[in-house]
Amino acid sequence: MKKLLVAFAAVAAFSAHAETITVAASPVPHAEILEFVKPALAKEGVDLQVKVFTDYVQPNVQVAEKRLDANFFQHQPYLDEFNKAKGTHLVSVGAVHLEPLGAYSSKYKKLDELPSGANVVIPNDATNGGRALLLLAKAGVITLKDPTNILSTIKDITVNPKGLKFRELEAATLPRVLTQVDLALINTNYALEAKLDPSKDALVIEGNDSPYVNILVTREDNKDSDAVKKLVAALHTPEVKKFIEEKYKGAIKPAF
Repeated sequence: MKKLLVAFAAVAAFSAHAETITVAASPVPHAEILEFVKPALAKEGVDLQVKVFTDYVQPNVQVAEKRLDANFFQHQPYLDEFNKAKGTHLVSVGAVHLEPLGAYSSKYKKLDELPSGANVVIPNDATNGGRALLLLAKAGVITLKDPTNILSTIKDITVNPKGLKFRELEAATLPRVLTQVDLALINTNYALEAKLDPSKDALVIEGNDSPYVNILVTREDNKDSDAVKKLVAALHTPEVKKFIEEKYKGAIKPAF
């Protein structure tokens, strides 16, 4: 009974002093990485609450509106475009990992097998859409007006030898339409959720020089908080690096 009382007292003491931080995250791999660091943060007196989102808009909206403390799902080009479009002032507090974007097909094994007039779907947000087009341009499938412009759109395609037909869809829906199209450009987090193996299934995939590193994001007024600093430190440990390398087997790469 005495041991039980001591245990209850310890729990009560932790609850009284624990600092809670609520973070929005995509299911894979972001939420999984956050769940991995939860025990280490608990020892630091931080109670990490992970809220899973499947879209790329609400996590930023809710952090900006102070309904959540931080989010973990996006890269810097996407954040820059979001801040510009929405008038928000969200900031990155740390780079964590890279998710290479890839081109997938359930019908063809190589890009040069794509027939004339093939149906291609890409993400409908500006940065990931541009990112998809840059990848296809680098692979020689199309030519863009400016092959360095990360905000390139379908209108910027200057040469399209096979007359590919492009459509833009919400990033999360792309794996679900894979069997209905000839080629889909899919973010790795959604590819993994759909049980695709980027290292084996992608016809072409971004290299290690990709600027699209996934970051932890918060508000300017929260970036120096104790809980945020502890979360950043927890995400940058050798243990997290090993977890990413072993769990995702190269499909996702540590960026620290």
